[in-house]
Amino acid sequence: MNIEQARFNMIEQQIRPWEVLDPTVLDLLFVVKREDFVPAAYRNLAFADMELPIGSGQVMLAPRVEAKLLQELGIKKTDKVLEIGTGSGYMAALLAARADHVVTVECRAELAEFARENIQRAGITNITIETGCGAKGWSQRGPYDAIVVSAAVPVVPEALLKQLRVGGRLAIVVGEAPVMEAQLITCTADGIYNTINLFETVIPCLDGVSPKPGFTF
Repeated sequence: MNIEQARFNMIEQQIRPWEVLDPTVLDLLFVVKREDFVPAAYRNLAFADMELPIGSGQVMLAPRVEAKLLQELGIKKTDKVLEIGTGSGYMAALLAARADHVVTVECRAELAEFARENIQRAGITNITIETGCGAKGWSQRGPYDAIVVSAAVPVVPEALLKQLRVGGRLAIVVGEAPVMEAQLITCTADGIYNTINLFETVIPCLDGVSPKPGFTF
């Protein structure tokens, strides 16, 4: 497989058509080597338009979903960023290339270790990996300029909103299959939030989050 051709095709055929046009994001997809964050058995599928298994029943999100969320967050060099759901470490690596520092929380110790190895091998030094349940955020290191949740939640956790500083942005997928919506929520003033719906999608749910209670009769 010609890796660079596959990377180029991913960007031109999957990501651009999804209205990811920010040149800094597109450049980053060339720089951060996605194939280095994929389990060896799936390396040939690193650029496919699909979720990839990374062990422990978890997946990497499809490239276009990650790229779109990254673009909408508009990360700046001074930003302190929180990611919930480290997975393979790829999204954290993308964020870290644009941010001052990234704190990423993974509830499965074996995945946190996999991500740690990937990030160290890539030579990235501005990421802190924490092992624990990220459903309530990670207030010890907050507040944050940006938060991204790399899994779906039935409703937006109040704890995450409270860890945004004023001007901070939260990228999150909300709902339950088959109806989920990616949202960008901005803290415009203390306790006041503005929500924009970005796109519809279906991705796996976040560990440790209970489904919304259904109707009972």
